[in-house]
Amino acid sequence: MLSYYKTIDGHISPIPACEPGCWINCVAPDDDEINSLIANFGIEPDFFRAAMDEEESSHIDNEDNSTLVIIDIPMVEKSGKNITYTTTPLGIILTEKNVITVSTKENAVVNEFAEGVVKGVQTNLKTRFILHLMLRIASRYLQYLKQIDKISNFVEKELRKSMKNSELIQLLDIEKSLVYFSSSLKGNEITIEKIMRGRVIKLYEEDQDLLEDVLIEVKQAIEMSNIYLNILSGTMDAFASVISNNLNIVMKVLASITLLISIPTVITGIYGMNVTGLPFPNFWFPVVLSLGSMGVAYFVLRKKNMF
Repeated sequence: MLSYYKTIDGHISPIPACEPGCWINCVAPDDDEINSLIANFGIEPDFFRAAMDEEESSHIDNEDNSTLVIIDIPMVEKSGKNITYTTTPLGIILTEKNVITVSTKENAVVNEFAEGVVKGVQTNLKTRFILHLMLRIASRYLQYLKQIDKISNFVEKELRKSMKNSELIQLLDIEKSLVYFSSSLKGNEITIEKIMRGRVIKLYEEDQDLLEDVLIEVKQAIEMSNIYLNILSGTMDAFASVISNNLNIVMKVLASITLLISIPTVITGIYGMNVTGLPFPNFWFPVVLSLGSMGVAYFVLRKKNMF
């Protein structure tokens, strides 16, 4: 699907057709739409293949009169009660007079630009538009990282109470999300540093501060993801040790109970055999001897913290 937007009176507004200085948003475009863009703007077909590849990493490519920038953006996926975070590539193609964004699915960052939520964006200023987009993406990473931290803290509290597999699986999903974020953010950082050199995309003096803000946000997101990942890894190791220790305690108690129960079995088994010469061959003696032996054994086991 192709949508066209242009800054009119300081606000991004949809327009019916493509114009010079407009922004073209492509969400899961079909072959006819891709072919029309390639023919109208002289774009390399490989640019669209890279932008539509969900496994494509962040990078910059330059061919003739067009430039491709791949940036990983964060996504939220809900599966029942569980929330998982992942990343997907967003292709940004710069032509002579237009900016084209290509993605396989709708995402919150691009929708905010399309709905005019982001202020001060000029679609005809291509470099500045890309930097605003990258800044919004970095801010979205920070927002999702804060949500991940809150979710992990909640799951840890629940895990201390229940020790169920569902909480452990949820922590594993969070850890996987942090790994995705950390890897994607590092790739974005390298891409932004290449842009900062000004060799691929032309930079203007008024864009330097905005580009530095983008790089600072990305570096902060990388640091936060690494911190949360280290904390979560330590937490998982700690809970694994706690679960193993709890299992050892349960097995120790069960072994002690088994030992106590075996005492009357042994004594009554001896007195139940056809053997002569046993002391006090009366009904009450094996019972008393069993109870007494169990009491002594319980006292000894209790002293050794077996219960």
